[in-house]
Amino acid sequence: MTRESRACSLKAMLVLCQKKLQAQQKIKARYDWKINARESQRIPEGDWKIWLILAGRGFGKTRTGAETVRHWVVGGLCKRIGLIANSINDARAVMIEGESGILSVTPPWEDVVFEPSNHIVKWKKQNAIAQVFSAQTPEKLRGPQFDAVWIDELAKFKNAKEVLDQATFALRLGKSPRMVITTTPRATRVIKSLIARDDVFLTKGSTFENENNLAPQYIEQMTKRYSGTKIGAQELYAEIVEDNVSALWSWDAIDNARKMPSGMQLQRIVIGIDPAVTASNRSDETGIIVAGIDEEGRVLVLEDVSTREPSEVWASIVADCYEKYKANTVVVEVNAGGDLVEQILRSTNKGMHIKKVRASNGKLVRAEPISVLYKTGKVFHNQIFHKLEKQMTSYTARPGEKSPDRLDALVWALTELTRHTETDTDVWNF
Repeated sequence: MTRESRACSLKAMLVLCQKKLQAQQKIKARYDWKINARESQRIPEGDWKIWLILAGRGFGKTRTGAETVRHWVVGGLCKRIGLIANSINDARAVMIEGESGILSVTPPWEDVVFEPSNHIVKWKKQNAIAQVFSAQTPEKLRGPQFDAVWIDELAKFKNAKEVLDQATFALRLGKSPRMVITTTPRATRVIKSLIARDDVFLTKGSTFENENNLAPQYIEQMTKRYSGTKIGAQELYAEIVEDNVSALWSWDAIDNARKMPSGMQLQRIVIGIDPAVTASNRSDETGIIVAGIDEEGRVLVLEDVSTREPSEVWASIVADCYEKYKANTVVVEVNAGGDLVEQILRSTNKGMHIKKVRASNGKLVRAEPISVLYKTGKVFHNQIFHKLEKQMTSYTARPGEKSPDRLDALVWALTELTRHTETDTDVWNF
């Protein structure tokens, strides 16, 4: 072999070695949770007993649970683990063999095997075992004992309290036995009681935190269909959603309002305004709601363009909506500002028809008739109004309660639309 041939051969070997090294590094990087985990997925520091992860669909909570168990085992922190799902099949399909389950996140060199017939996962090198349990048979948790437990979708369990109690009793091995719970939140007693505990570390996360690892079409569909809804707040944003029994609007009423009937032809359109006194980052917003009514008396909320901008800006927004929708009337509360509010509006459109209203009675008197319209299916929303609907479902009209700007504007607009008689009076009290 000539010198040139040997040089070429050596160069080829070096290239091959570099490729192999790069491939090995790529494989190692795939399994390196320190690199791949987001901050909200890292095991928290501190003296806690339970790590409660309340997260939306697609957040990566299953991966987080699997990686946490793997870290505890490989790090020598635990050898006896309990894996609890709603059923044995759920545990196998999600927690163990799922795309983000234990077998998926574990590299081949860690020598982990699953024995389906025995319902156990074995880490041979660490001599560690994870036993699989179903929430449907919590009595089977009475015998075993663990130094770690992973519970998946606790909020889904019909007997969640009994399962949690039995798992807690069994968590008695090692120096610092711990539990990780991964679940989509629901307003159950167990979830609320866990949140209130001092020994629970709470992590909340939305679907959209993991947007880079989810299909764009999925994100688009979920946002379009569920953003701002009760189910969206729970399943996407991981919010504990429950109706405030004292509120004038329920989430069911809001969800029903989104079922807009086809063929609505609006006969009259009104813009309701609740002006803010000041314009700063801490000020209330100026509520601006556009709504219309058809010949059958059905009301459609068209747009929420509320803003925290100065008066000249929000007045311009109102003027644009007035032209865009060919509105009939602008109803504006003048308790604060009086004639100045009207002057600001007319500076943007001199021909604008303005009705000034003064709130002489409590908000409950004004808002309650509008809430009844929702309950009787007379009001519809042509899109999701997340901020407005949040105000609606939390407002109780209690004395001293903060004025809800968007809601006030909605009430003024819908009150004007549903009045049975017209009047030429520019100022009317309600």
